[in-house]
Amino acid sequence: MKNTILLSLAFLFILFSNAQDQSAFEAGEWFKFKMSYSGWMKAGEATLQVKEDVFNGKSVYHVIGNGVTVGAVKWFFKVEDRYESYFDKHTGLPYKFVRDIDEGGHTKNLEIHFDHNLGKAHVNNLKRKKKTTTHIEPNVQDMVSAFYYLRNHYDTVSIKSGDEVSLNMFFDYENFKFKLKFLGRETIKTNFGKVKCLKFRPYVMAGRVFKEEESLTLWVSADENKIPLKVKADLAVGSLRADLIAFKGLKHPFNIKF
Repeated sequence: MKNTILLSLAFLFILFSNAQDQSAFEAGEWFKFKMSYSGWMKAGEATLQVKEDVFNGKSVYHVIGNGVTVGAVKWFFKVEDRYESYFDKHTGLPYKFVRDIDEGGHTKNLEIHFDHNLGKAHVNNLKRKKKTTTHIEPNVQDMVSAFYYLRNHYDTVSIKSGDEVSLNMFFDYENFKFKLKFLGRETIKTNFGKVKCLKFRPYVMAGRVFKEEESLTLWVSADENKIPLKVKADLAVGSLRADLIAFKGLKHPFNIKF
């Protein structure tokens, strides 16, 4: 049961907005998720917040994501994860990514600095005190910045069921292609009322954690905010679900059917 994987994916998957000049978010936006295992056991909580900042003299958005296990799960599998991304307010390209995790005693503490002009990622492994440099693909995103990049650049007006989108991603030390499929439109029940949603299926790596490539399903509000509302994951053992339970600082009205 990898709470952190769902947190990371939730940050990445639930993205999308109309391709337009008006952005889907602003500083002050904050989300809180509840995670449950196999449909009934509360497994963890996660938060995601947007701040304004300055990085190397550039105006950026600084996004911070935290995830922890709670309740009974915490006693046999403790998770404390923190993800951060600093990305350009205009281009959406990331300048710095932080992954500081503790998952049942398995720890990582990485800082990645992106040089898009030279096409390089400088990875600083703070735990092992080791620095490496890796080639990156054009317009590459990290796990967090991709969430916000696609909210402002992915056209959800003309998409049809079965359409796919791909994106260059960099995680830890590797480049890879992130791919997902649009499954259609659906109205779902949430903690806030009924909401019209866009339904997606991201492709993941089958094996130790996920049953198969298409083990994840996610729902995003079909309005200008593109709010992450629900994620379901079929794991190798059991299932995991994340539901949005609180939010604040939305840039646009949230369309809810009461």
